[in-house]
Amino acid sequence: MEKDIGKILKGEFQGNVTEIVIAVKEYNGRVGVDIREYATSEQYTGPTKKGLRIPSEKFDEFKTMINSIDPSDLKAEPKEEAVTSIPSQVDDNEDDAGVAEDGTM
Repeated sequence: MEKDIGKILKGEFQGNVTEIVIAVKEYNGRVGVDIREYATSEQYTGPTKKGLRIPSEKFDEFKTMINSIDPSDLKAEPKEEAVTSIPSQVDDNEDDAGVAEDGTM
């Protein structure tokens, strides 16, 4: 059994075009969902080692996890700007370690 579900273009890197292909496949007599990168280049065209296989008996659990992702979780949070600290005033009778000459803090 083999059934292609869909393809997602991942992008181009150094002349290689990569797609993520989702398919239902049989392997060693067991059916599962295969999610794998396929590369297209001058040197090689076909499946890569990058991918995973979800056994059919685990698919409902996998689907529940995927469906639990809220689209808002996939949005990048705005990066906080770096805060520049202003050096504090150092008392004349304290060294840089914060210990006074008489040994008190």
